Amino acid sequence: MFTIICIATLLLAALVLQVRPVASKTYSLADRFPIYKIEDDCLLSKQGDITVVFEVLLPEVFTLAADELETVHHNWIRAIRILPPGTILHKQDWYTKGNFRSKENTEDEITFLNQASERFFYQRPIRQHACYLMVTRRADGRKPASSVFNNLLRPSLVQPAAKGQAFADFEDKVGQFEKLLSEGSFIQLRRLAADELAGTTEKPGLLEKYCFLLDAESEPLQRDISYKPEFRIGEKLCQLYSMSQLEDLPSLVGSKLAYDKYSTDRTKFFVSFAAPVGQLLDCDHIYNQYIVIEDTHKTYKKLEAKRRRLHSLSAYSRENAIARDAVNAYLNEAISESRQPVRAHFNLLVWTDDRDKLKDIRNMASSALAQMDANPREEIRGAAQLHWAAMPGNEGELPFNETFDTFCEQASCFLAQETSYRDSVSSFGLRLVDRQMGCPVWTDISDWPMGRYTSNRNKVILGSSGAGKSLAVNHLVRSYVEQGAHVVIVDVGHSYQGLTGLLGGYYFTHKESDPIRFNPFYLSPGDSMDTEKKESLKTLLVALWKREDEQFRRSEYVALSNALHMYFGKLEKNKAIIPCFNTFYDFLRDEYGAVLAGDKVKEKEFDIDNFLYVLRPYYKDGEFGYLLNATQNLDLLHQRLTVYEIDALKEHGTLFAVTTLVIMESFISKMRKLKGVRKVIIIEEAWSAIAKAGMASFIKYLYKTVRKHFGEAIVVTQEVDDLISSPVVKEAILNNADCKIILDIRKFANKFDKIQETLGLTDKGKTMVLSLNRANDPRRKYREIYIELGGQYSRVFGYEPSPEEYYCYTTEEKEKVLVQQYADRFGGDIRKGIRALIEDLRIKQDGFA
Repeated sequence: MFTIICIATLLLAALVLQVRPVASKTYSLADRFPIYKIEDDCLLSKQGDITVVFEVLLPEVFTLAADELETVHHNWIRAIRILPPGTILHKQDWYTKGNFRSKENTEDEITFLNQASERFFYQRPIRQHACYLMVTRRADGRKPASSVFNNLLRPSLVQPAAKGQAFADFEDKVGQFEKLLSEGSFIQLRRLAADELAGTTEKPGLLEKYCFLLDAESEPLQRDISYKPEFRIGEKLCQLYSMSQLEDLPSLVGSKLAYDKYSTDRTKFFVSFAAPVGQLLDCDHIYNQYIVIEDTHKTYKKLEAKRRRLHSLSAYSRENAIARDAVNAYLNEAISESRQPVRAHFNLLVWTDDRDKLKDIRNMASSALAQMDANPREEIRGAAQLHWAAMPGNEGELPFNETFDTFCEQASCFLAQETSYRDSVSSFGLRLVDRQMGCPVWTDISDWPMGRYTSNRNKVILGSSGAGKSLAVNHLVRSYVEQGAHVVIVDVGHSYQGLTGLLGGYYFTHKESDPIRFNPFYLSPGDSMDTEKKESLKTLLVALWKREDEQFRRSEYVALSNALHMYFGKLEKNKAIIPCFNTFYDFLRDEYGAVLAGDKVKEKEFDIDNFLYVLRPYYKDGEFGYLLNATQNLDLLHQRLTVYEIDALKEHGTLFAVTTLVIMESFISKMRKLKGVRKVIIIEEAWSAIAKAGMASFIKYLYKTVRKHFGEAIVVTQEVDDLISSPVVKEAILNNADCKIILDIRKFANKFDKIQETLGLTDKGKTMVLSLNRANDPRRKYREIYIELGGQYSRVFGYEPSPEEYYCYTTEEKEKVLVQQYADRFGGDIRKGIRALIEDLRIKQDGFA
């Protein structure tokens, strides 16, 4: 009976326990928070660990060549080897999605096209990257944590941290580590201060951001953290994938990984080995990388004991024999190659606030790991401990059972090495986009590189027909003019007509009904008749008077000098006289003849009758009476944008000669007289014709001298043969142009070796140029551009115009006519015309959709 009663009692107790509600597993974060305090900008944990935190600036993605990736990897190895045994290196990379927000523009910067660009890029999805590096000194005598015993599951009393000499030694090692890692300028470190770690009332610190997954722009906010029944932080649903078991790791690792999208059959494009789980993973995620520095002597001793134990058991199991051989191989390599033994762990935390996207981010994370040849393993039971150990300052709680033995060389391959494109710190530049997300990037290719990579601001722009050269150069011109630069363009093909009309510039072109005309005798307000102006006028008059093979005597030079001096003296006294060739001709005919006669100048010294006769076609109703007597577009000195369209003049010797001389005089005048103002001359496809017309010496002069006057000379071409064969290009332009801009030239792939040699491109540059436009996003309309500065800085950007910019810059005849038709509806107002055109196109597209 007693036995029956006992059994019944036990059954009843079991039943009561079964129906009893499960005890709550909810804890206050303050009770379990592992950080004790922040002292001297160091995180001190309750277990006595000391952690120094750095913000890390990494190289931009898609900018490192294979040898550079190897150098960065080697820098990590050198720096890690300096750290003492027991140190934990924790690198934490945050990749979060955001929306583009531009800087606030001043009133002067708010222009029609600027506003259009701001609207176009407003709220564009972008990827933000932040990288933090934690160096932790574990407390002396501290036992390794595990998945069962750690401070998430059990609170502990505060343990004393190292002080005095031990702390000073640790700080010294961290300083050496920082210096070694920063060598080579690939990686920059900045130590975080206390407020950046703990946060303020207005801005969350790193600890708060990690605990509650806050982005850099968030206000301080607390969220619930739940590990069961599902891993979530507030409204964010999380998944954690780890690489902690040998069977899950790639069979081969290296410093780089081939990126097939940008590779060709001639070139291989590389990214870092961990790029698939870093910059290339298109979801919100944190990539945690741990390297624990082992005591070499103790590790060898432990592994020797393990090898002997496995050897003694190898007769009973083939697995033991294989394990023994593996341990033996590890020890042989460690000793013979002086390897640094470490323990490592890597995990990937991904999240979303949309439950329907959980499957998508699981697939993306698994695919990213598979690209590294790793086995995707989602952590379920150990996710809480791994997430808790990744809190900055709590690295000592990384479970020992979640790490694996390896060498520093192999572990460093798993470090993410790239970041997003960064804006230039310069206030001057132009807006381009990165090649990954289309995120707007502020880029300075003129001022910021000076002294760093370049010694001049000159540029060469090369791109095949249809590569987007005109759009890109129009954008450069607009950006420069709106920032105060003076730009002179020599063009063929009417590529800048729309932009010139929009910006109110001077546009010189020749038509039979409206011939080209200048007034070289006009003096701009504030200008004076200096020696340079006189010399340019004399050069022009002689060019019109004599053939190239005719001799120009000293007496003729003096006679023209005196004539110009007296003419401008007369203008000074009589403001009613309009300065132009007509009034100068009248002066020579009516007054200067008498002056020559009074000075007894003989006809053979200066034949004024011959001079007047030869120049008669340029006077009033003569054949070219319009050419030097313009009454509009006179102030070339102060006009910020001047375009000379010379396509119709190339075969006309007289008009072409006068135009080229006016171009030279106007730009040299700007160069000499506009102090502190940026001067730019752009010679488009016309440069080859100009060089043949005797302007080669001017081009050489420009490229060698313009830098001294805060100026830059830019040549644009699509003819590769001209680059290869022209001595003017080689001697003057390429040797004095530190900035090379290349657009898509894949049609010249078979000639690329010659192009590479002529332009002086490195193999890295060749790889980047041949990757242009190979994997463009079909949802966006843009072209990629390669920019090289001084042979040291190489980047690929995209240029993506807003619709307003596109229709302002377009060179398609059909589209230009359409823009003009719309502008004519509004009295020639291009802005209103473009707005109306885009609105009609949008309505049509919406109606079709």
